[in-house]
Amino acid sequence: MTEPGEPTGSTRRMPTVEQSDDAHTPAPDRPADAREPVPTLEQGDGRAGRVWSARRVPAALLALVLLGAAGLLLYDIAAVRADHPAMQWRRSLADGLAEQRLDDTPVLVGAGVAAAIGLWLILLALTPGLRDLLPMRRDRADIRAGLDRTAAALVLRDRAVEVSGVQSVRVRMGWRKAKVRALSHFRALDDVRTDLDAVLEEAVRELGLARPPALSVQVHRPAKKG
Repeated sequence: MTEPGEPTGSTRRMPTVEQSDDAHTPAPDRPADAREPVPTLEQGDGRAGRVWSARRVPAALLALVLLGAAGLLLYDIAAVRADHPAMQWRRSLADGLAEQRLDDTPVLVGAGVAAAIGLWLILLALTPGLRDLLPMRRDRADIRAGLDRTAAALVLRDRAVEVSGVQSVRVRMGWRKAKVRALSHFRALDDVRTDLDAVLEEAVRELGLARPPALSVQVHRPAKKG
């Protein structure tokens, strides 16, 4: 339709809306549940130290013993300060120490036992413990993992029995060496040992340990019956 005053056949120009360049830029696709990437260690840096044991039970028992002994001693000292007689055990201990010589056998034995206990406590404080837990490679900075030595030995044993000619396998997994003893009832022993070396080396790599143990493989014939 034409409005009054406009020539016949003319068209009306419709208003236009200017669009900015941002309207043509598509918004980046980002999932609603997107999270920051997990921090990872540098490539090849898979070092992991021993897992330290908390040793809560020995520490709690030692703390209770020391607390009880210190409380009993302080109570007896306070009683003496208040003009009360000392406890019988402290009088007997004081008289016995006054009569004993430093080179007497009971004194030397007691000193040796006390020194051994002290060294044992220092050793517990300075060593990580958990010797049955093998640390695994750390591929992420916030994750630490360990593998039980028995489980690692079972994995190596299961892989070893798959080798042709192997009848039975015993594996002893240590911190630095894995000892494998296999019995072969057919095939040449050298061929069986070569296959075992290849299979077990691959199995050790697949365990993902921070310090892969060295392999010691022995192959023997089963003992003859009778």
